[in-house]
Amino acid sequence: MNAQAPDLLDQIRNAVLDLQSADFQTYERPLKTLGRLLNHPDLLEINSKLMEGLDLEAFLAAGESTGGSFVGSKRLSWPEDAREVLGLSLMLVQRFAENPPFLMDFGHNYYYSGSKYNSTLNSVTGKLIIPFARDYRQYVQTRGIVTPVLRLPVGKKVFIVHGHDGEARETVARFLSLIGLEPIILHEQANKGRTVIEKVEANSDVGFAIILLTPDDEGRTKNDNGPLKDRVRQNVLLELGYFLARLGRDKVCALKKGDVDIPSDFAGVVWEMMDDTGGWKQRLARELQAAGHVIDWNTVMR
Repeated sequence: MNAQAPDLLDQIRNAVLDLQSADFQTYERPLKTLGRLLNHPDLLEINSKLMEGLDLEAFLAAGESTGGSFVGSKRLSWPEDAREVLGLSLMLVQRFAENPPFLMDFGHNYYYSGSKYNSTLNSVTGKLIIPFARDYRQYVQTRGIVTPVLRLPVGKKVFIVHGHDGEARETVARFLSLIGLEPIILHEQANKGRTVIEKVEANSDVGFAIILLTPDDEGRTKNDNGPLKDRVRQNVLLELGYFLARLGRDKVCALKKGDVDIPSDFAGVVWEMMDDTGGWKQRLARELQAAGHVIDWNTVMR
């Protein structure tokens, strides 16, 4: 069995951790390792976008002009734009890696915390390099989105609407449990003397709904003398409409199994083929992630 290749972002984090615990005698090795990792070919496109239009020399010159007669009195004029801040930080870290003594001079000017070299190293690492590594990881993982948005907590409950195909239902339920979500199957919930629709309403406090479009019925239009077509059960269509209205289209995903007739009003709603190879798991996981659920992709790929 081939070993899994180490994750590049994890290696960057490890290099920063090594730098954090280093001293003046040992800091160059983890610093150069960090620079080498940041220059990895897989990051070149991302880095070029981050640094686009930025002038590190002008940034440093502007900081030099703020200096007074006291040590550590110089101030950096960071831009307001988050992407530009991250880009300039990247350029600084790359400069540090190329020329480690520059880090000490830079820290003495802008992050002064005493005359000792180790204090300067710790100050630059803690106040610039660690925040950069954190924000850079997030930038890469979110594909360049730097503007923060409010994300309300998403519950782990996922409602499964199904017909007569018990195998499909159980397969989806097992997958949801595997990735840390809680499948809600109607017939497993207590009745409490309620009608079916009342029971659906009582258990609809979910963040996502999966609709299984399985060929359980047959039908055709009244004046059509052609062959009968495979269709989903009527209760499935009813509950499909209910969850579309309750949750919104972005939080409903249908898994289509076989050659089943799709209602014309269903156009524009996400549906995926429930293939025998298991590829539907990755596609469903993407929809769940887009809806706000945290997905462990290592678990998905098992």
